[in-house]
Order: sequence, then C-alpha cells, then structure tokens
Amino acid sequence: MHNILQYLPQLLGAAFKYTLPIAIISFVIGMIIALITALIRISNKRGFVLVIKAIFRFYVWIFRTTPLLVQLFIVYFGLPYLKIAGIAPDGIKLAPFTAGILTFSLNTGAYCSEIIRAAIIAIPKGQWEAAATIGMTRRQALQRIILPQALRTSVPPLANSFISLVKDTSLAASITIIELFEVSQQIAAANFQPLLMYSLVAIIYAVFCTVLTFIQGYLEKVTSRYTIA
Repeated sequence: MHNILQYLPQLLGAAFKYTLPIAIISFVIGMIIALITALIRISNKRGFVLVIKAIFRFYVWIFRTTPLLVQLFIVYFGLPYLKIAGIAPDGIKLAPFTAGILTFSLNTGAYCSEIIRAAIIAIPKGQWEAAATIGMTRRQALQRIILPQALRTSVPPLANSFISLVKDTSLAASITIIELFEVSQQIAAANFQPLLMYSLVAIIYAVFCTVLTFIQGYLEKVTSRYTIA
C-alpha cells in the first residue's frame, strides 16, 4: 500500500499532463478531419472534386490498414529522413508531442470519418428530397436536417473511438513522450516491481475509461431524448 501511495502521484501527474491532453487534442483535431473527410467523400460533385475524393479515400485506406505503432514510427523516426529541396532540406523533424498529436489525429480522423459517413448515408434519401421540395439547397439540408441526425446516431461509436484513443496513447511511450505508461516503465526499471507498476497503470486506465463510459451513457440519453421509439 505504501508503494502505491508513493508512486501514484507520479503516474497521475503524467496522465493529466500528457495522456489525457494528447487524447483530447487529438480527438478534437481528428473529429474536424473526420467531418471534412466524410463530407468530401459523400459529395456528388464531379470534376476536380473526384481527384480530392480519391486523395481522401487513399488517406482513409492507408491509416485504417496500417498499425498505429508503425504510423508513430514513420512520423517521428522516418520523416527526419524525408528531405525535400527548398522546403525541408534537413528532413521533417517533429517534437515527440507534436508527432504524437499529428499521428493520433490523422488515425482518429480516418476511423471517425467512416463512422460519420456511414451515419449520413444511413439517413433515408426521402429526407433529402423533402428538403429539396421546400426550397432547401443540398448544403442547407445537410446542415439543418441530415447532420444533426447523423451526429446523434454517431455518438456511441465516436465515444468508443475516444475511449480507445485514451488507451492507445500508451503507444506514445514508443516515441519518448513521458506519458502514463512511459513513467510506469521508468519506475519499474528503478524499483524492480514491474507487476505492481503495470497493474497500477492498468487500474488507472480502467478508472479513466469507466468514467468516460458513464459520460458516454449520459450523452446517449441526452442526444436520443427526442428520438421516436
């Protein structure tokens, strides 16, 4: 018990200084990327938009088909070797925190864009047609009718994505970010009690995710308040 009380402040300090901020910032940025990606991919416009759609489709494909750990290594360890004349002659070197935020945001954006896109597509086409009959443009219908419904049905999977992201931040230790798991590794190396330290970290993650699960349940109740059963 003494050991737990001794190391708990260090672990919680790392969690609140790095783990949670990384998760929150990455999720917010990822959601912006996801919304833009989803809207572009459902666009019915032709011409140059098709090229943009292809680029975003490739982005989603590459981030959904490669491991997050590999993505972190490419961004942090690989980009410094990508030398671009006139732009980055010495390679693209990012601070660990920046590299982590960038990678987690892009990864989250790719997965969440599919959640939002699927939710939008699931809205009956009759609602688009009804909006058009009363003079709404496609953009107005999207903003006033389609997106509010799609985002409401997206709450459970998006909340699950955020909970998963909180746990995935443990991978940031691989690029030297001193977050919760990295601190536990350092303490375990010093006190030779890996079972205690890793079990304590697991409990902290479990508490965080349990709290987030309760918040998710509350959000689901609020957003489904006016849903007709």
